[in-house]
Amino acid sequence: MRAVEIGAFGPADGLRLVERPRPVLAPGEVLIAVEAAGINRPDVIQRLGKYAPPPGASDLPGLEVAGRIVEVAAANDGTPVRWRAGDAVCALVAGGGYAELCAAPAGQCLPVPSGYSMVEAAALPETFFTVWTNVFERGRLAAGETFLVHGGTSGIGTTAIQLARAFGATVYATAGSAAKCAACVALGAAMAINYREHDWVTDIGAATGGRGVDVILDMVGGDYVARNLALLAPDGRLVQIAFLKSSRAEVDLMPLMRRRLTLTGSTLRPRSVTEKTAIAGALEARVWPRLVSREVAPVIHATFPLAEAAAAHRLMESGAHIGKIVLTVSGGV
Repeated sequence: MRAVEIGAFGPADGLRLVERPRPVLAPGEVLIAVEAAGINRPDVIQRLGKYAPPPGASDLPGLEVAGRIVEVAAANDGTPVRWRAGDAVCALVAGGGYAELCAAPAGQCLPVPSGYSMVEAAALPETFFTVWTNVFERGRLAAGETFLVHGGTSGIGTTAIQLARAFGATVYATAGSAAKCAACVALGAAMAINYREHDWVTDIGAATGGRGVDVILDMVGGDYVARNLALLAPDGRLVQIAFLKSSRAEVDLMPLMRRRLTLTGSTLRPRSVTEKTAIAGALEARVWPRLVSREVAPVIHATFPLAEAAAAHRLMESGAHIGKIVLTVSGGV
């Protein structure tokens, strides 16, 4: 099969198109003939040599794919595998997505929503798994609450805005330009703040009458941590999922005590198949109907052929995109 590997850590030119052996399935896995694969920020970090795959995962980048199943391996315990050859699925994987064939745990596959292209389906797993588990499970966002997401036009941000609004929250976002702020509002944010020109703590604090917000999803870290905590309402929850600035921050813990705040976070890639399967089940029950109705939908900024993965990475690193970047793949067998 054709695949894109990280030939050398560093710039995007280190990505190269190669021939790789067909993946060998472990019990309970399915083999997907990939038609599209999503690009995500962790792929870039892995290419830079700063995010190694979990033990046992493919060294190839790519955390989400869509395509048709060509092979199914029975589970060790005899548990029936839901999927059959020919089924159209999208899947969350721990690596290996930049390829014509990709192995995925059966429980981490979801049906391609009715009416969706494979490009749209490939843009779903990584961001929807991440937003669901962090905003709704860890952050416990509920209808009637207020929610802030930083980086509102990223893949995570566009997903979080739509899902939070669909489940009844008032949504705020930050972004780096007037055009990106307008995109956030078009997706359902009540207000979007250009962080390059305005103090989002002051502006969102004023918009909430000084109360602050109930849940914040942050991918920036560094000095944003203390500012996020200052903006949280009593009993508010800050969920940290990445560190574009720094993983280190100086924090005064007294506000956490006085206002009963929660500071939490998670990573998705190293979690067990059992945990990811549970998230997939929640998504299919709670979110997939909203995808079918198009109440929420992935935002696709651009597509690139598999052989142009380096160009896709350069676009992501530029920060010029709004929504998802997706590779198109032939779907080899």
